[in-house]
Amino acid sequence: MRSAEIKRRTAETDIELTLELDGTGKGTIQTGVGFLDHMLTLFARHGRFDLNVVCRGDYAVDDHHSVEDIGIVLGAALAKALGDKRGIRRYGSMLLPMDEALVLCALDLSGRSCLRYQAQIPSQKIGTFDTELVEEFFLALTRAAGMTLHLRQMDGTNSHHIVEAMFKAFGRALGEAVSEDARLGGEIPSTKGVLV
Repeated sequence: MRSAEIKRRTAETDIELTLELDGTGKGTIQTGVGFLDHMLTLFARHGRFDLNVVCRGDYAVDDHHSVEDIGIVLGAALAKALGDKRGIRRYGSMLLPMDEALVLCALDLSGRSCLRYQAQIPSQKIGTFDTELVEEFFLALTRAAGMTLHLRQMDGTNSHHIVEAMFKAFGRALGEAVSEDARLGGEIPSTKGVLV
C-alpha cells in the first residue's frame, strides 16, 4: 500500500495528515482555512487520492503558517508514500479549463525541487483567503516532495476559477505521475537508477 502518515507540530501549527496514493478521492479535510479545504478536496478528488488533514494553526495571526506548513506536510507525505519510486510514470501534465480560466500543470517526480509559477490572480483575496498563499503552498510542497512543478495560468479573469483550475490540474497531473507503469516492471524510471 502506497500511503503515508505525517505529524508535524511547531509553535505555529499542529498538523496530522494521511495520504493514500491508490485511493478513491475521499477523505476529511479540516485545515481551519475554508478555501484551502475546498482546494484540497478538489485536488484529492481529481487525483484519486485519499487525503485526511487536520490542522490547528495560529489563525489569529493569519493563514500563512497553516497554508505553508500543510504544503510541507503534504509534500513530505507524498515523498514517503512513493518510497524509491519504482515503477511509477514519474511525469504528469494537464491543461485544464475552468470556465474562462485555463491552467497548465506539468510535473516531474525527479527528486529535485523546482517551482515555476506564473499566474496573475486578479484579486488579493478570495473570501478571506490571501491569494499570494497559493504560490507559498506549492513552493512548500515542491521543496518537501522533491518535485519539479510548472504551474502556468494561460487565461482567466475570475480569481476563484484560476486557483481552482490550478488545484484540479495539479491533482490530475500528480495522479498520472504516481500511477504505476506495467512496462517498467518495477524499475526506477531514470537512467541514473535513482530518483533523489
